[in-house]
Amino acid sequence: MRSRAIVTVLGKDRVGIVAGVSRVLAENNVNIEDISQTIMQDFFTMIMLVTLDEDTISIPTLQDKLDSVAEELGVKVTVQHEDIFRYMHRL
Repeated sequence: MRSRAIVTVLGKDRVGIVAGVSRVLAENNVNIEDISQTIMQDFFTMIMLVTLDEDTISIPTLQDKLDSVAEELGVKVTVQHEDIFRYMHRL
């Protein structure tokens, strides 16, 4: 089953954040459909809309894999199903 999720990344800017996160996504056949990133002074922020096959990798499993790279990079990575993200950020 194909699902869409929102991946957010926050932390102090440093080399390799985009590469590290996108490497984990690519290794797990997760497609980045849209991406936005910015640096606010020394803080890196990125949000991605991704598509994944939940029969291959679940959102909790993807979160665990991204947690490992996040720890190495010193950032916080969150993965939420698109429906949960929309519900939490509705006006």
